Amino acid sequence: MGKTIQELTADLLAAPSACKEVKEAAQNYLDSVGKENEAEAAKAYVTELEADIMPIDGLISFAESDMGAKVFGADGAKNILAHAKDIKAAGAKYCDCPACAACEALLDKKGEILQ
Repeated sequence: MGKTIQELTADLLAAPSACKEVKEAAQNYLDSVGKENEAEAAKAYVTELEADIMPIDGLISFAESDMGAKVFGADGAKNILAHAKDIKAAGAKYCDCPACAACEALLDKKGEILQ
């Protein structure tokens, strides 16, 4: 059995690569479960998940850029670029860092989140 929405959200909150905005939306969603504002928080959470997940081609472009080299370091950018190309060749649609992996798993449960 796969992880629950709450477990995946905890993974997202723990991911160092998750941005502040998605962490805020995740925490707001968790805080709203079972309350009057749950539907509104769920919608905002899904919107943020969709905005923040990195498509694999975006990761490749970023790793090839000057900004990617600044963020990851020259060697880090080369390693990430090689990894991104490998996972794309294997069929990956998104970055597989802990934050993006959690976003992808959560978006697979979008229907449950938005119930």
